[in-house]
Amino acid sequence: MLTSLTRTRALALCALPVAALLAAVGLAPLPYAIASPGTTADVLGSVDGRQVITISGAPVRDTEGELLMTTIVATGPSVDNDFADIADAWFRTDQAVLPRDSVYPPGKSDAEVEEHNLGEMKESQDAATLAALGYLKLDPKDVKVTLHLADIGGPSAGFLFSLGIVDKLDGYGADGDLTGGRTVAGTGTIEPDGTVGAVGGVSLKTQAAARDGASVFLVPEAECSDAQAELPEGMRLIPVSTLTDAVASLRALEQGQEAKVRSC
Repeated sequence: MLTSLTRTRALALCALPVAALLAAVGLAPLPYAIASPGTTADVLGSVDGRQVITISGAPVRDTEGELLMTTIVATGPSVDNDFADIADAWFRTDQAVLPRDSVYPPGKSDAEVEEHNLGEMKESQDAATLAALGYLKLDPKDVKVTLHLADIGGPSAGFLFSLGIVDKLDGYGADGDLTGGRTVAGTGTIEPDGTVGAVGGVSLKTQAAARDGASVFLVPEAECSDAQAELPEGMRLIPVSTLTDAVASLRALEQGQEAKVRSC
């Protein structure tokens, strides 16, 4: 039978490997990225003195209000976040812990990731133009759209680009602004046929939108529950699955037809 002193020493000796393991876990890099609310940009306005959307070959209308595309900022693929970093971010509402491979293509350097994201942005801009002109039944051969938004990569601005093109060319069809003079924000990918897709990080993007004055947020329908998780007070969520959905909901909102405005 062990004496009390022997038992104490035995427990201490047993605890040493556990403590060493916890210390190793605490210091070891983990395959997660830490994300937080990023910048926003008004696709109806200008950035660094240059219009985000430039159109030729068709009449362009003056617009009021803002259409904010939203972003998140994540630690880079070469950044090693340890257990303490992850644990801190996990319990904060202004940060999110995401699997690194869900944010960045695996096995890519920072430079390769940047090139990949810029390529996705270019593809999303092309799809946004086709979706908007298709919705308006305009010929892409006659109407030229140039989109300019430096230093932002990935496909998640595509939907807002499409809305901006529609607003500049047609509003909601009765010369009314899609925004109704408000600051409207949103996110989502876009397909050439107008289908809006999910993007991730929406609970952080609603925070960025609220910070920059938005009162309405257009969210891909599949991500309604994610967007509601940390929804800022006073922010209205409108789910969208197509560009047509979005225009119809914004038009109904502007005209006070609340029953026709979709909600999460």
